[in-house]
Amino acid sequence: MGTASQASQSQPRDLSIPQYFSKLKDPRRQHRRLHLLQDIIVLALCAVIAGAQDWQEIETFGRKRRDWLKRFLKLPHGIPSHDTCERVFDRLNPQAFQACFRNWVRAIQEVLQIKHVAIDGKTLRGSGSAQLGPLHLVSAWATAQRLSLGQVAVDAKSNEITAIPVLLELLELEGALVTIDAMGCQKAIAQKIVDRGADYILTVKDNQEQLLKDIQQSLEKAFDNDRAVPDTYEMRTRGHGREERRCYTVLHNVTGIRQKDDWAGLSTIGMCSSERTVQGKTTTETRYFIGSRKASAKTYGRALRSHWGIENSLHWQLDVNFDEDGSRVTKRNAAENLALLRRLTLSLLQAHPAKLSIAKKRFAAALDPDFLEEILSGDGILEKT
Repeated sequence: MGTASQASQSQPRDLSIPQYFSKLKDPRRQHRRLHLLQDIIVLALCAVIAGAQDWQEIETFGRKRRDWLKRFLKLPHGIPSHDTCERVFDRLNPQAFQACFRNWVRAIQEVLQIKHVAIDGKTLRGSGSAQLGPLHLVSAWATAQRLSLGQVAVDAKSNEITAIPVLLELLELEGALVTIDAMGCQKAIAQKIVDRGADYILTVKDNQEQLLKDIQQSLEKAFDNDRAVPDTYEMRTRGHGREERRCYTVLHNVTGIRQKDDWAGLSTIGMCSSERTVQGKTTTETRYFIGSRKASAKTYGRALRSHWGIENSLHWQLDVNFDEDGSRVTKRNAAENLALLRRLTLSLLQAHPAKLSIAKKRFAAALDPDFLEEILSGDGILEKT
């Protein structure tokens, strides 16, 4: 499908996508394999990059780009039907499919230094059926690189608290700073992050009532004590008719936390006081957090602010440009595998250096096979080094 850019001569890598799925085990019986598994996966990936939203559109893309696809796919029986694509993706083991994706991510991590990982959940609202509720996925996002690192589906009878440790176990986190919202503020999750060689920042809300109260009291005492003034950092932003001011405060004295020894590596507590003015109306909010990295208020402020990149650069993009909430794929494996394909596609599109929006890149890929091939080769990944 093409080779990676030679922009980084010192660390050559072939980051072209298809090779990472070449060893995936075919779930079909031998005598029913009219179409090669590799062909089906690469066809679906190309089609989704070019704007396909469902199985029918994937088939349509294949038929319209058949001659181009035959340059690098075998297609022994032509383009697979949409029913075949749906059947294969529903039979594919999501864990095995994601393992191939992670191999590609690990190859990238050898090139890029990922310092901040945001973890958050998203529900695919249109994926529910009479038997099952909508699929809920917990994703990991490299904020600076805008790269999806992995996902785990939340069990129908569970929640994010059980899914997050599973996701953490799958990731290469050595030296990274991991941020999670209040749902992930759990002792076991903090321990898992530290065990993986990383640091954490966890938002604290009423689900940790005693911890929240201890943080508030500790900060109040520090403000009242002139010799223990906490470190602060202020950020101001303006745009789209609103002004925002955020003041981050951190305190490295955690003796006021009654269960401090139960939180692995706990070294810092803090708060963020925000003030937002929209059309002359001002609202305020105060949020609290804990962390294992002994760092400045500026470091904590930037990390917490960057955390919401997973909402803007991942979840928002998936809903607006991929219409993920509108997807009516209800078969559980197919929905999960297609969701991973969207995240892989989004990472490739965001990595490409063209100064175009995601929507325009997809449109260009649909019109220009050469541009689509550039995206698939992963050229933009190496250009970031």
